[in-house]
Amino acid sequence: MRYGTGVALVVAAGLLWSSQGLIFRQIEVAGPWAILFWRSLGMVPVIVATLMLRAARGGGLGQLAAALRVGRAGWLGAIGLVAAFAGAIYAIQITTIANAVFLFSATPFLAALIGWGFLRERVTAATWGAIALALLGIFVMVRGGPADASGGAAAGNIAALVSALGFAVFTVSLRAGGAGDPLPMVAMGGVLAILIAVVVAAAQGEPLAVPLPDRAWALFMGAVTLSGGMLLYSHGSRVVPAAQMALLANIEVLLGPLLVWLVLGETAGRHVFLGGAVLVVAVTLNGLAGARQHRAAQRAVGPAETVA
Repeated sequence: MRYGTGVALVVAAGLLWSSQGLIFRQIEVAGPWAILFWRSLGMVPVIVATLMLRAARGGGLGQLAAALRVGRAGWLGAIGLVAAFAGAIYAIQITTIANAVFLFSATPFLAALIGWGFLRERVTAATWGAIALALLGIFVMVRGGPADASGGAAAGNIAALVSALGFAVFTVSLRAGGAGDPLPMVAMGGVLAILIAVVVAAAQGEPLAVPLPDRAWALFMGAVTLSGGMLLYSHGSRVVPAAQMALLANIEVLLGPLLVWLVLGETAGRHVFLGGAVLVVAVTLNGLAGARQHRAAQRAVGPAETVA
């Protein structure tokens, strides 16, 4: 696959994911655990069917079974995905799309800190600086939150950060397990999300039998926007370096709030956009630094490969 094709796939994934906030706003009755249940129910068959198709092409059920044996890191990553899914749904339901999506963009920095703490991965000075800038952006966003109805409650901010933390755990688990393909973990995470949603919804008395339009929207999110974006993203990641993917991920962060503003007129407080802008700058600077390091590493390897 060419690099340009990989970039196009990652951008397409961001475009799909950016529409989820707008779709969430079409759901009128379903609670967060019902949404998690139906969205995961739409996602799992698509991911499993993709894995089975790959197995049929590349070696049969043995390859599929090997892919699903992701070990302890895989289970940890699947649990992280459940936290990411549930936190995102809860945050979007009780706060603005802008507030939630900007806080989701803290994921790369949380992943860097977790990788540094548990995998002893080196964190560069540029990344430490970007983390400090991101923390400033988060502080600006949440300091005016609870008192400002347009900015959402503190619980929404916490849920959004839990979602970012969950996806960071998923990301680090992929590296810890040595797995290049995220789809087996995604499938496991989807199954866990269905089971947990059933248990928690029953404990809280939240009905899963929600109106058909709500179910349809949630199933559509799982089967099309979430699964489709994940498939495009994982395919593009084969040729696009992680640092550059962090830059391309800003498409989702910027388009998500823009879509709900254009279609539904939803906006947020000034502190949300100011802090969000700082966060986007931090992610961009971190991505640019990573891209420079990747190019430098390629230049350093090039001569050695030529001599060999």
